[in-house]
Amino acid sequence: MITGLEHLVVLVSDLEAGAKAYQLLLGRSPSWRSRIDGAETILFTLDNMTLELMAPAGHSPTSDRIRNVMKTWGEGLASICFRVGDIEKTHRRLDRVALKPDPVVEVESRDSASGAVLHWKRTRAATELARGVRMFFLELAQERPRSAASAEAPILGLDHVVVSTEDPERAAALYGARLGLDMALDRSHQDWGQLMFFRCGDLIVEVVKRPVAGADQIHDKLWGLSWRVADIDATRTRLLAGGINVSEVRAGRKPGTRVLSVRDGACGIHTLLLERTTRG
Repeated sequence: MITGLEHLVVLVSDLEAGAKAYQLLLGRSPSWRSRIDGAETILFTLDNMTLELMAPAGHSPTSDRIRNVMKTWGEGLASICFRVGDIEKTHRRLDRVALKPDPVVEVESRDSASGAVLHWKRTRAATELARGVRMFFLELAQERPRSAASAEAPILGLDHVVVSTEDPERAAALYGARLGLDMALDRSHQDWGQLMFFRCGDLIVEVVKRPVAGADQIHDKLWGLSWRVADIDATRTRLLAGGINVSEVRAGRKPGTRVLSVRDGACGIHTLLLERTTRG
């Protein structure tokens, strides 16, 4: 059913500032800009997914909803969209596994700079049944244009998206049994909790339960992103020169990786950069 991660939506109050921040972080130029139904969006399309920055535009039910979400939760990750090969088949499966999908709709987007048009079909699972995560499923009619590198040592693609949960058993049932993603890892550690990795195309949906008391038992949360880089030292140098606060490079938890933490410049999203030095 699911062939990969199509895009992630990041809500921002200032679209121009958000685009400037992510162009600096990713080292890539925006590839698409559009305005539709009370929202203005800027896209960065990398090798294996798209990051969609979205801000309210004008006054409508959609723009009011976006403002209300940011008023409550602040800027950051708002929804996840999986790519599928057959939207009608996906809709039937979602219905069978009791995720109550919305009717399939056809969507058109026009790039404000070039006038190019993209078409897709999409549906959405009921948010409460997806443990509070806004979850879309999309069949693209054509590929999105890629974001060109605008600096040295750019981000290559996404390595994993992190979902925080307080109920790992139900989360595992959602991402594994109901969505059909393959579990690649289930590991616990006294310091950083329980980790579950689900393969999604060539990246990972990481579901984590941290050893913190008092969190929401019913609702999961899109929590963070880990981006792939070819040369983490060169990327760190570029980000420091651009004024982004990043940590020192350290060994990753997965053997054969090196990582660093991005402390600002990511619109409130917990962000990690990862270099694969050898095959873990």
